Amino acid sequence: MFESAPRARGCDHPTGCHTGSVPLFASATVGARYWVLVEHPGPWARSVAESALPESLADLVRRAEELGVRVQLIRRPGERRSRRANPVAGTASEATAGDAGKPFHVLVAYAVGDRPWLAEGRFADLRDLDLRSLVHGVVPESCILRDEPVFLVCTHAKRNACCARIGLPLARALGAELPGLVWETSHVGGDRYAANLVCLPHGLYYGSMSQAAAIAAASAYRRGEVVLDRFRGRAGIPEPLQAAEHFVRSLTGELSVGGVAVESSRPDGDATEIVVSSGGARYRVVVERTVFTPPCGTACAETITTYRLASLDRLDPDQYALAFSSSGSGEHHG
Repeated sequence: MFESAPRARGCDHPTGCHTGSVPLFASATVGARYWVLVEHPGPWARSVAESALPESLADLVRRAEELGVRVQLIRRPGERRSRRANPVAGTASEATAGDAGKPFHVLVAYAVGDRPWLAEGRFADLRDLDLRSLVHGVVPESCILRDEPVFLVCTHAKRNACCARIGLPLARALGAELPGLVWETSHVGGDRYAANLVCLPHGLYYGSMSQAAAIAAASAYRRGEVVLDRFRGRAGIPEPLQAAEHFVRSLTGELSVGGVAVESSRPDGDATEIVVSSGGARYRVVVERTVFTPPCGTACAETITTYRLASLDRLDPDQYALAFSSSGSGEHHG
């Protein structure tokens, strides 16, 4: 049951968005399959492209946009640089004044399929970072694969005050729990669900995070599992498919990161029929797009797209063959 409550100063979201009281599954950013994280202490403007960036970083942002690569600015928890602390950071050429000659620290993630990866490198000139290799699933030259994951906490105040108000203390707490694995980051999508946590290389999104919930989610990810509570979904996958995976996990109790996989899908208006495999079984799932309206009236004037489960059936082999043949114009996912 959603309960309206007073909102924090500067917050234009329903309170339930930050406490997990509103539906947040199937809300991970759809267009994020390839990631480039660049260490940059700030200040960060409202968007990465609007920030005062060194020339080669600005060029990287332009190249990435053309290729569908998501660029995130990152910094260690507590290393925020304000314009007051760095008054010369007013132009692109001056954005890293005092850091001249220091190479760019970069992390790249390929968050596609069942074998995602994360790599790390340092570049004197970011024009040397081969984004096309990343898009094709090849580790770029001068980058080295990492065994450990990375956890991103959105703290992007210029984008939305709630991300900083809730995200900053969360990043510090999670960073103390997992030294070296946690970064503050620029906007990841879904400000209403602050604090947001992203787990790479898989691109798993969590929202409405408390410190305890974030520690539990990060610990589970390091074990190769998800926590369904406050799990937004996996980035790079259409929302109806995220919803189908959520409902199958809820039914079966399957928590391993790779324990569910969409095999085919067929949209039909607001409904989507999806075949999902899990634990050696296959399920036909039908989800319907709907709208959740928080009871805050014109005070927040916000509606939230979510999905309802219309049907979920386990398929025997004959039914599975029929499901594939009847979805001839649908999409198949490998």
